[in-house]
Amino acid sequence: MAARRHRGGDHPELAWPLNLAVYDAMRKQDAQVGSVLRAVTFPVRSTTWRIDPNGARDEVVQHVAGDLGLPIKGVQDVAPGRLRDRFSWSSHLRHSLLMLPFGHMAFEQLYRYDEAANLLHLRKLGPRMPRSIAKFNVARDGGLISIEQKGVGTDPKDITIPVSRLVMYVNEREGGNWRGMSLLRTAYKNWLLKDRLLRTETMTIDRNGLGVPVYTAAEGEKSLDAGQDIASGFRSGDNAGAAIPNGALLKLLGVDGQLPDARKPIEYHDQQIARAVLAHFLNLGTQTGSWALGSTFADFFTQSLTAVAQDVADVTTAHVIEDLVDLNYGENEPAPKLVFDEIGSNAGALAVAIKTLVDAGVLTPDEGSRRTCASASGCPRRPKETPVTTPLRDPGAEVMAALNDAGPPPAALDVPRMRFWGEKKPPKNRSEMWSVTVAAAGDGESSSAAALRRPAPWPRCGSTARSTPGAAGGASAPGTSPRRSTACPTTSSRSAPASTPPAVTSGRAWPC
Repeated sequence: MAARRHRGGDHPELAWPLNLAVYDAMRKQDAQVGSVLRAVTFPVRSTTWRIDPNGARDEVVQHVAGDLGLPIKGVQDVAPGRLRDRFSWSSHLRHSLLMLPFGHMAFEQLYRYDEAANLLHLRKLGPRMPRSIAKFNVARDGGLISIEQKGVGTDPKDITIPVSRLVMYVNEREGGNWRGMSLLRTAYKNWLLKDRLLRTETMTIDRNGLGVPVYTAAEGEKSLDAGQDIASGFRSGDNAGAAIPNGALLKLLGVDGQLPDARKPIEYHDQQIARAVLAHFLNLGTQTGSWALGSTFADFFTQSLTAVAQDVADVTTAHVIEDLVDLNYGENEPAPKLVFDEIGSNAGALAVAIKTLVDAGVLTPDEGSRRTCASASGCPRRPKETPVTTPLRDPGAEVMAALNDAGPPPAALDVPRMRFWGEKKPPKNRSEMWSVTVAAAGDGESSSAAALRRPAPWPRCGSTARSTPGAAGGASAPGTSPRRSTACPTTSSRSAPASTPPAVTSGRAWPC
């Protein structure tokens, strides 16, 4: 009896492993308990989890982040890789939070060997459900040695999983109690009484909603068996009725006085269930209170969620990340750690606080602070700026552009060391300009100056072209009779000279 009280207290059904079935029924059958568990787990699951380098080498950080499928802190998020037959952090986190209703949750490490890189990669963390565990083997100092899982199928023998292959999440572990304590343990009494009240309320409505049939025998009737059958078989419905002898009486009698109201006790126990996990804000719809009071309740609840998430991060860092680093790089290799974004953060308040710090000169808006603020607020990071380079001035290219536009060269055009073939002076009008071939003078001419020795471009529509090929295009001697053309060239009919590079003629819109 003392041992039973030690394990389950005043409720023997809460002794392990019987309590697992009780907690499973609580989370699946009660709406308030289900709401409480979702209020605890959903914020932890929805926050962003990251890998903090923590002084580890880039190769190690990339390895861990790739195996866990998580972004690296301070680095721009990238699209996740393939998920099939890969480790899923979201699925693992959902299963690990089962430690809250059951008290503990175990996983077995499974790896994949990469022969090309000679590295081990995390394939999965197989969940070992609490109801499948038969025994916890604990050392004298309180450390976990192994667990024994129940055999299934044709192999009824228990399977022993050593601690070196285990990842154990335990809620509220005390000493060597690796079974932990359920988050619902303190709410069990309220759930039990509420369940009884609900059954009583339902029975009260069922029994007293239509009244209780009472049969009164007629004069001379010696047996009440027939009346008892009529009263017991009386049911409501469209075809309900009864036939009684002359002088007999059948009545539906209700309860004298007022029926007990079970609604208020039920609401009280609902409130207590929410208070068991600091979720007082779930009760704000049933009672009065100020907005400041509700905000205070939410702050306490958020702090409790942060503690739960920190427990998950610590266990994952110690028994998943560090194990992966030890297996691949040795025990002396620095390992990264798992971190998470603030739960329940307010982006608007964060923006106001950052602006206040910047205006006061406390925070300098450098690249590191921008990256941190973008990560905390969920804003996209600013792309890296590409330096804008100003191209060097090329007099030869300016002259070529002037010729292509079939207009006189700009007055401010600087044409150093240039001379005109067949002319002693610059052309005076457009016709003379089209008949001129420009070449560079002097030694060491540039690429743009060499381009000036190509044939002149096509003239505008309706104009008369006079051109003399330059030396680069099979040039004739100066003074050769120029060719005349009055046709309007089109993009499809015109072909560029063989010596003209694609950059000169591609994409040109000819003004026809």
